Amino acid sequence: MTDDLNVTDASNLATAGSAQPVTPRASRRGRPAATIYDIAKLAGVNPSTVSRALSKPGRINVKTEERIQAAAKELNYRLNPMARALPTGRSSTLGLLLADITNPMFFDVVRGAERAASLRGYTLILAESQESADRESAAAERLSPSVDGLVLVTSRMSDAKIVELTDRQPLVVINREVDGVPGIVPDIAPGIDEALAHLGGLGHTAIGFVSGPENSWMNRARWAALLVRAPQRGMTIVEIGPGVPTLDGGAAALDRVSASGVSAVLAYNDLMAIGLMRAAQARGLTVPGDLSIIGFDDIFGSDFTSPQLSTVRTPLGSIGERAVRLILDVIDEDAGESPHREIGPQLITELVVRGSTGPAAR
Repeated sequence: MTDDLNVTDASNLATAGSAQPVTPRASRRGRPAATIYDIAKLAGVNPSTVSRALSKPGRINVKTEERIQAAAKELNYRLNPMARALPTGRSSTLGLLLADITNPMFFDVVRGAERAASLRGYTLILAESQESADRESAAAERLSPSVDGLVLVTSRMSDAKIVELTDRQPLVVINREVDGVPGIVPDIAPGIDEALAHLGGLGHTAIGFVSGPENSWMNRARWAALLVRAPQRGMTIVEIGPGVPTLDGGAAALDRVSASGVSAVLAYNDLMAIGLMRAAQARGLTVPGDLSIIGFDDIFGSDFTSPQLSTVRTPLGSIGERAVRLILDVIDEDAGESPHREIGPQLITELVVRGSTGPAAR
């Protein structure tokens, strides 16, 4: 690990086994480690059946698989991903690259990704770019030789760099659209329409958007949607930023928000919204009396503020799940196997009204 690249092995996130015998080694009690042949004998099946059950859960009879899993547990069977990788060319690991591991927005994304990965016997390896395209590129280069595919969450890299990576390895992007690259993007229109309708109903006609990073695709997408939809409702809209997508970034926007004369703002994310709220209150302004504030994402803790934060909720957990299922389908197709093609409900955003929005000040 280097100072500018944080990589975490999330090996505890996977639950599947290896398709190959584990090289026997002495356990802490002095006994050799169990192999698939031991499991096959105890479960009363062929070793090849054990291999299929542990390498690709869900591909054999449910009762047989349960018997094999029970035998593996009884024998204290341990995986050996490297042994499996030798004959199959797969490591059963995925790289998940995050823009900022300290941002609560990523908590549910990671948890959803883990759920989908564990069901297919995969381990997640997490890496963080600290909102830097260069660090993200370095992380991708580091991880690529060791993983079967990459999932980029709110990537800050250029389209050209992402396409270059996709040409070498299966890859999926989250909250980003890149031509020719599989991606998962929620429908932001419903949540934005609900937010504008809510503010309009409260008498707000001058709206601000406290924008996030300039190189964020989702930041540009949200601003573009607001720029079209606000005037359609008879509202004026102004962009305030770009800014750092943190509490400090939101606080730093207060002077420009005050100077703009808007009565309500939508912030790029909940952290910026909370930072702006705190800064406004420290200056003696009331929320929502003097300024109404709406965030994006509905992160863990967005309802811990006083007042609680109104926000446009994004289905973060479902996005993580869908992204991993998609990357595994791409991996299967590259290997000439039939993909699962699990299609879930549409991923849409929705407004959550709490206490940070109120009638426009007269």
